Amino acid sequence: MAYKDLQEFIEKLEEKGMLKRIKTEVDSVLEITEITDRVSKNYGPALLFEKVKGSAFPVLINAMGTYERMSMALGVDNLDDIGKDIEEFIDMTNYLGLMNKFKALPRLTRMVSVFPVKLPTKGACQQVIEHEPDLFKLPVLKCWPGDAGRFFTLPLVFTKDPISGIQNVGMYRLQIFDKNSTGMHWHMHKDGREIYEHYKASGGRMPVSVALGCDPAITYAATAPLPKMIDEMMFAGFLRKMPVKLVKSITNDIYVPADAEFVLEGYVDVEEEMRLEGPFGDHTGYYSLADYYPVFHVTCITRKKNPIYPTTVVGKPPMEDCYMGKATERIFLPLIKMQLTEIVEINFPLEGVFHNCVIVSIKKRYPGHARKVMNALWGMGQMMYTKMIIVVDEDINPSDLSTVAWKVFNNIDAKRDLEISEGPLDALDHASNLPHFGHRLGIDATKKWTSEGHTRAWPDDITMSEDIKELVSRKWDEYGIE
Repeated sequence: MAYKDLQEFIEKLEEKGMLKRIKTEVDSVLEITEITDRVSKNYGPALLFEKVKGSAFPVLINAMGTYERMSMALGVDNLDDIGKDIEEFIDMTNYLGLMNKFKALPRLTRMVSVFPVKLPTKGACQQVIEHEPDLFKLPVLKCWPGDAGRFFTLPLVFTKDPISGIQNVGMYRLQIFDKNSTGMHWHMHKDGREIYEHYKASGGRMPVSVALGCDPAITYAATAPLPKMIDEMMFAGFLRKMPVKLVKSITNDIYVPADAEFVLEGYVDVEEEMRLEGPFGDHTGYYSLADYYPVFHVTCITRKKNPIYPTTVVGKPPMEDCYMGKATERIFLPLIKMQLTEIVEINFPLEGVFHNCVIVSIKKRYPGHARKVMNALWGMGQMMYTKMIIVVDEDINPSDLSTVAWKVFNNIDAKRDLEISEGPLDALDHASNLPHFGHRLGIDATKKWTSEGHTRAWPDDITMSEDIKELVSRKWDEYGIE
């Protein structure tokens, strides 16, 4: 289902007993993080802090912090359902033949919902307009003791490419510098940074609008690793099965979700010197180092009359962002399998914090097949950041970490089965000698063939015969074992 806005999602969470209201006054400096971290590690509820020191606005956090709530946020019973929808949608065989064309009509009708609608009027996000903004009135978190300050951690940053005129949405943290300026954490590999470089070619001010608090499908879409030609708001419409309603910002020509809780409007002066931003306690579980980034100047804040401020906190997993990462894994698996048909299943373990580790099972058909898959994955968009790829045979479930570890520990010869790849790394990778560049490891944990240089017979796995397993299952209650 589609939620009208974030507050409707909150209502549904509360109806299902998935939200806890905290009425005790709390501090947005460190205290909310410590509470949320304890709840996250215990797979607890979404939290709504109704009284936050120094601010008139309540704070929502951990809203998508379990598999169930992440699925609910995207309107499905299971995250794999979205992947199946995409798989059916891109299966062109459904369009062959007259009868199949009729069968495809429901999917074609769904396409109508993907296109965002630009409203000619103001939106709910513009019920209150403040032309003298003060960011310190918002309950922005300082998450960890070593953080350089308070950070917006769940912002939808809208920009427009000056060459194509196409809008882009990404999620980039914003450190508050003063009451009307923040850092703009654009890594060199991100689309927002590329658009910034396009503006630098001509100079001047780059308009930016930042939405805070939308229907969670819209928020998720801002994090999705989409190809450049796909508009994030179109993808949000596909997820919601309903178009995203947009309104023009008050002070610039950028369109934002009409039902956002807050919108920060302003600009980045591309001729201005960059400013030191960070450190920040990041999703890796470590502090990312301070570095120089562009400055976002906030000239106007618009909001609802009674908004709720959305945020998240990242750190050592599991935390809320882990489930957003798992949503990406399940949603985009069909697209990966479309390009690499030998892939059976894939798993990004939570401990790998999105792309530090990927486990993939394959239908192995020829010598060196595992290496082919490793290098193909490293060549696919943000998969280039993956520090470790483990390849196992098709009968191994990549999510069964115990069995995967057993295969890795027992199936590899260190000289033969380890692949070292040199290439780009994520800006948050602290282990490489150089920023943005280093080495990645591939581990071939598949059974080895003689054609791969293994000259001895490969042993069979130990398994019980099926008749004995069936016998024991039938008699299990007779054994009296609980």
